[in-house]
Amino acid sequence: MARAKPFRTGQTTPQRSRSVDLQRVTHGDKAELIAANLANRPYHEPWARPFTDDAGFHAWFARCVTGPNVSLLAREPRSGELIGVVNLNEIVMGAFRSCFVGYYGYERWSGQGYMTAALRAAATFAFRDLGLHRLEANIQPENLASIRLAQRAGFQKEGFSPRYLFLDGAWRDHEHWVLLNPELPHSSQLQA
Repeated sequence: MARAKPFRTGQTTPQRSRSVDLQRVTHGDKAELIAANLANRPYHEPWARPFTDDAGFHAWFARCVTGPNVSLLAREPRSGELIGVVNLNEIVMGAFRSCFVGYYGYERWSGQGYMTAALRAAATFAFRDLGLHRLEANIQPENLASIRLAQRAGFQKEGFSPRYLFLDGAWRDHEHWVLLNPELPHSSQLQA
């Protein structure tokens, strides 16, 4: 199956300039995603537990294409290799125009600015193409790499929720990191 046509965006970090291709996930990405998630399982623990089999992919993919969710794959433009995943979850329009953002990258590309570019590009897509006003990433306080990534992408810490999500058998505290649309539409441009 052919890949969906990506959109490319160049992003600049304080230390590096990177370009990534973002595309919506397709069913044809299944084998590549499962292989990447399996290979990166130790790298993602304990913070993320992406699917590692067909059943997990199908459950995730069904949520990506039928619900208020958009999953984007970040790829290195020259090689087309998978860099990471950015999920825009629980998109709510109307007066809220917001979603929750989840993301994870692959170890081969860590520390090179690619996931910062991917998260910034996903934010641009969410604001310009989806018309969102607010993106919220909820991150466990101990997950310093994810917090630093959110900061580099322009997210600001907004709050703290004790025992916010039930993960790995316990209720976990989370910090709320938020990015607001810098080009907020005027009220006359909004449709409920």
